[in-house]
Amino acid sequence: MPAIKGLEWTFDTVASNYEKMRPGYVDELYQTIFRYIPIDENSNVVEVGSGAGQATAPLLKTGCRLTAVEYGEKFSQLLKAKFKEYPKFSVITGKYEEIELENDYYNLVYSASAFHWIPEKAGYEKVFSMLKRGGAFARFANHPYRCKNDPALSEEIDDLYDEYYNKFYNKKREALTEYTEEQAKERAMIAGKYGFTDIRYALFYRQRVFSAKEYTELLGTYSEHVALEETVRTIFFSKIEEAINKHGGHITIYDTIDLQLARKG
Repeated sequence: MPAIKGLEWTFDTVASNYEKMRPGYVDELYQTIFRYIPIDENSNVVEVGSGAGQATAPLLKTGCRLTAVEYGEKFSQLLKAKFKEYPKFSVITGKYEEIELENDYYNLVYSASAFHWIPEKAGYEKVFSMLKRGGAFARFANHPYRCKNDPALSEEIDDLYDEYYNKFYNKKREALTEYTEEQAKERAMIAGKYGFTDIRYALFYRQRVFSAKEYTELLGTYSEHVALEETVRTIFFSKIEEAINKHGGHITIYDTIDLQLARKG
């Protein structure tokens, strides 16, 4: 489901639950990044929009100097505590497009499920200016697709979205679709508009299974769900739990993770 601009603040209100429920990323993704741009103890790296650190540890384990840029105060404190054993880790709290970072200095800038919050031109131009020649930008995100194995449950949940979510936001139903290779390629090609070269992309897949309660806890970490009026959200989530329990008590999510890589020539 697409993010609604202006709701960036919502993530910081659910920081602990976000850390618990939001998934990390598959090992193959990091291996692909490291084949493209080797990272070691001599590397300088920036992570844009670190959140609860779902994509932070694999980079820290290389021994690099990593700066996390995070908009949320609670997330920033969580990150500092979570990775306090890494002396070369630091956190800057603020909007990426507004803070000052060195130009021509970083080996890698990367962003996991966060770069869509940043205006395209400002975001890509800033990444390009920060990177050393030969440095890389890695952008990746998870795209969940529910109930491919249970269309009846999916339809029932869609009806609940119409009754609560879509009614609240005055929206029409949007057909659920799986993220495609064409979409990944289109996103990758954006970098070419801003001077990047050696553009590549890759897709990775996995499945996750949730109980009814776990699934609504996950939904409670999505910005547009957090912003629902509390009584609407409470009823909406309880109805979703009822639907899942009626259909066997579990729901399967099919994830497509896309990775875009680009280099400063």
